[in-house]
Amino acid sequence: MTDTIQPNPNETRLRRLYPGARLETVFAWPNETLDDLDSSFAVQEYLQQLIRQDRNNVERLIELPESVDREVWQYEHLRQVCLELSLLVVALENECTKENCPEMKADGWLYLCAAHPSTQSCPAIDYIIHTLDGAAMLLNNSKYFPSRISIPQPSLKHFQSIARRLYRVFAHAYFHHREIYQTFENETSLYARFLLLSQTYELIPPSLVTIPESPSEDNSQSQENSP
Repeated sequence: MTDTIQPNPNETRLRRLYPGARLETVFAWPNETLDDLDSSFAVQEYLQQLIRQDRNNVERLIELPESVDREVWQYEHLRQVCLELSLLVVALENECTKENCPEMKADGWLYLCAAHPSTQSCPAIDYIIHTLDGAAMLLNNSKYFPSRISIPQPSLKHFQSIARRLYRVFAHAYFHHREIYQTFENETSLYARFLLLSQTYELIPPSLVTIPESPSEDNSQSQENSP
């Protein structure tokens, strides 16, 4: 049995996850400014700190800190979106099965998966997993992203490709698993954050944004598409 390490309340709290700590005390360390974070992953830690403070304030989350390069800020946001989208996959796995969703579709679009030897259709849940795996592998590829403090200019083209593919995950969940999508979005505001990120840095063309921004817009589209 491993002993639980309890931090001394009289000592300065380290930004460390202690074995056996209760969930509500996991991130009980004081908030720090970005300049005070002495870490190779300072931007990631700062972004996650902002999310814990208020994940619904997407404007603040997307706002570029003065000391951060705009390309690095986009990079860290895309990494974080991939991390959090994995939780949506867990929520979808019982309903988005190969039987219920044999193809990756969203709002009339059929998406083919490039993770196979030749581009082909595959079940939606497989497409989603392949998309997240592919995005994570690319973002962690030292050939394209060798540093967490600067992004090579030729690698910027990958941001738009990753964002477009991630958008399809949100779109499929919205149009085919609305209740799960809405519960997840109410808890995380992840799509709202991702959409604002994409709009701010022009990662996705407006013509490819298919999820309505308001319920009234959704209802009007449904009426237009009905016989």
